[in-house]
Amino acid sequence: MDFSNKVYADNAATTKMSKTAIAAMLPYLDTCYGNPSSLYELGQAAKEALEAARADMASCIGADPAEIFFTSCGSESDNQAIRSAAHIGALKGKKHIISTAFEHHAVLHTLKKLEKEEGFEVTLLDVHSNGIVAAEEVKAAIRPDTCLVTVMFANNEIGTVQPVKEIGAVCREAGVTFHTDAVQAVGHIPVNVKEQNIDMLSLSAHKFHGPKGIGALYCRRGVRLLPFIDGGAQERGRRAGTENVAEIVAMAAALKEACANMAGNTAKLVALRDKIISALTKIPHSRLNGDRVHRLPGTINMCFEGIEGEGLLLHLDDRGICASSGSACTSGSLDPSHVLLAIGLPHEVAHGSLRISLCEYNTEEDAERIIEAVPEVVAYLRNMSPVWKELERGEKKHLL
Repeated sequence: MDFSNKVYADNAATTKMSKTAIAAMLPYLDTCYGNPSSLYELGQAAKEALEAARADMASCIGADPAEIFFTSCGSESDNQAIRSAAHIGALKGKKHIISTAFEHHAVLHTLKKLEKEEGFEVTLLDVHSNGIVAAEEVKAAIRPDTCLVTVMFANNEIGTVQPVKEIGAVCREAGVTFHTDAVQAVGHIPVNVKEQNIDMLSLSAHKFHGPKGIGALYCRRGVRLLPFIDGGAQERGRRAGTENVAEIVAMAAALKEACANMAGNTAKLVALRDKIISALTKIPHSRLNGDRVHRLPGTINMCFEGIEGEGLLLHLDDRGICASSGSACTSGSLDPSHVLLAIGLPHEVAHGSLRISLCEYNTEEDAERIIEAVPEVVAYLRNMSPVWKELERGEKKHLL
């Protein structure tokens, strides 16, 4: 199948593997395929590659190699971090957790299960209309029985970047463990776990041109981490199962490349992003979701009143443009995005959302195609929409 003429603008869902990552991966699928737990030379060669990758990952986020644990994905990392902190807190009589209303479902569903099945109390903070949580509100919510604060680094739908350093400082002062889901941030914006007061951090390779099915969890030295999978001594007893050496090596190569080129990639992406935002916000009754400045370099989320996001995506796909109406994990749902509802949008408006997420592989031509196609598709869908006609006749009040 030939997709070479497609404009791929859904990089927040997944990214194309870089040639660097593919090249790094191949030897560990072919010639150096040993089990890293084995004592013979072939296994030890794989072990050396594994530990070199761990060191590379650590250096990219300001951690020590011993603080990096490999997992299968960001969702697993979130689960292990949250459940570990919660269960350790419960042993001390602390069963209160603070998070936000617009976290990824890997966080929200885990918290809901802890609440329902294990008696934890969860406080979900508001993120306000700009999609940012205030560190002062985190501080005000901390109680003597708070065992964990988990706030995402950057939102996966609207791209807003949170004041992680300030939130971490509040948690450090209060003696509360701070976890951040940094799946959308790592490889795209500067992350330094020591400088930003982070105790635990989740990341996933396929968001920065690494392979799918591999991720990592940073856990600060001195913070207890409970095993998530039992059955072996791998990952220093924190996660049983033979390590996926090929994908781990590819992930480290992709992250090193992303961090080395971050400044140049950011400049390019911000220019493309702002060009698209400038054009699409000229569409009547449209809205850019999330803070205009404090956002990821390549993420745009907009709502267009009077249309359904699903129709918008299908018509854009017919024009060769791949985009999203929300997170990839919930794209099959017809419910409006919980993220857009959390920032105060009404259901009618939240249904008409579009997420465009760019990467360094996108071009000026891609941006021009998006700028041309989206207004035309919005106009076409509004022309067929009975809701839009009611709005235009004044039978309903415009919300945007």
